Amino acid sequence: MRTLLSRARQVDPSFNVGLGLVAILAVAEVFAATSYYVGRIRAARTSTQAVATSVARPVAPPVSTPAMAPPATQAAASPEAVPQTPPPSLVDQLLREGTELRNRGDTTNALARFEEALDSEPSNVTVLEEIAKTYDSMQVYDKSNEVWRKLHDMGPSAGEAYELADQRLKLGVPTAATTDAAMASASRDAASHRDVGGNPEGSVMGITEVKAAETSDPDAETNLALQIGIKKQPGATIDHTKVKILVEFYDTVGDKDVKLTDADVNYEWVTPKHDWADANPEVLSVSYLRPKTGVGSPESSLSEAAATVRPRQKTRGAKSSATDTGKRKYLGYRIRIYYDDKLQAVQVEPSRLLQLFPAAENSSAQ
Repeated sequence: MRTLLSRARQVDPSFNVGLGLVAILAVAEVFAATSYYVGRIRAARTSTQAVATSVARPVAPPVSTPAMAPPATQAAASPEAVPQTPPPSLVDQLLREGTELRNRGDTTNALARFEEALDSEPSNVTVLEEIAKTYDSMQVYDKSNEVWRKLHDMGPSAGEAYELADQRLKLGVPTAATTDAAMASASRDAASHRDVGGNPEGSVMGITEVKAAETSDPDAETNLALQIGIKKQPGATIDHTKVKILVEFYDTVGDKDVKLTDADVNYEWVTPKHDWADANPEVLSVSYLRPKTGVGSPESSLSEAAATVRPRQKTRGAKSSATDTGKRKYLGYRIRIYYDDKLQAVQVEPSRLLQLFPAAENSSAQ
C-alpha cells in the first residue's frame, strides 16, 4: 500500500511543467481577449463623445470676420424703423406765430401772419376764426363781422367755428370777451352804433393795440403809461382835424366806488406826424402818475378837499364826503376814438368799465 502511494506521488516533472505552460497560455489568451474587447469599447465611446461635441459646439467665426449686430440694434439703426415726426406745415407755423403776437398785444403783425396763412389756405376754418378774434380784440367789429359771416356761411361743416360765429352774430359782440349779460348788452349797443348808427359806411379808424407799461418809481404810488396804436382802415382818407381821441383813467375810491382819476395825466405823440397820411398806425402815449403823499401834507389835504365837493348835493354832503375821501387806487382805462363826431372804436380795461360808462355815439353827447 505504501509502495503504491509512494509511486503515485512520484509524478514525472515534465508533466507539471507542461501543465503549467498550458495554464499560462490560457490565462494569456483570456487577458488578450479581454484587453481587445475593452479597447474597442473605449474607442467607440471616445468617437461618440467627439461626434456629440462637434455637433453641439458651433464653429467659431474667423478672427477677421466682424460680429453681426443683433436684430434689435439693426432695427434701431435703420432710419425706416424709427418713427419720424412730420415738421409743422407753413399754415400751422404762421398760426402759432400769429397767436403769440396777438397774446403780446401786437395785433398788426398777428393779422399779417394770419393773412399770409389765409393766402395758402383760403378756406382754413382755424385761420378765419383767429382773424375774427383778432379784429374783435381790436374793437374793429365791422371787419370781424365780415369774417364771422364767412364762417357762418360755411355751415355746420365748419364745426365749432360755425357755432361760435352763429353766437357771435346773434350777440353782436365778441363771445369770449365777457360772461356778464349786462356787459354783453352794453357792448352790443356800442358795436351797433359803430357799424350802423350815424355811420352807415362803417368805421374808418380803429385801435390796433394798447400796451400798458408800469414804471417802478419810489416817489409814486402808480406810474404807468399806455401806448395806443390808432390806424385808419385800408382805402380811407382821414382829415386829422376831425379826429378826436379820448383817453380816461379810472380809480377805485374806498375800494368800492369807481371814479375818474385825479392823478396827473399827460399826452404825447410817439409818431411825429399823426396825420394818418399813410397806412401805418399813429401811436399816442398817455401817462398816469399818482405821487406818494404823506398824511396831512398840503397835497393830500387839497386832494381830499377837492374830492368832497359835490355840486347840487348840499343835503347829503356828509355821506358824499365819507365816500369820496377814501383811498384812491388805479383801476383801468377807457379809450374812445371819434371821427367827424362819430364813434369809431372803444377799448376798456377792465371790461366792466364799458358797463359802468357806456360810450356815446357822438362826441358832442359827452
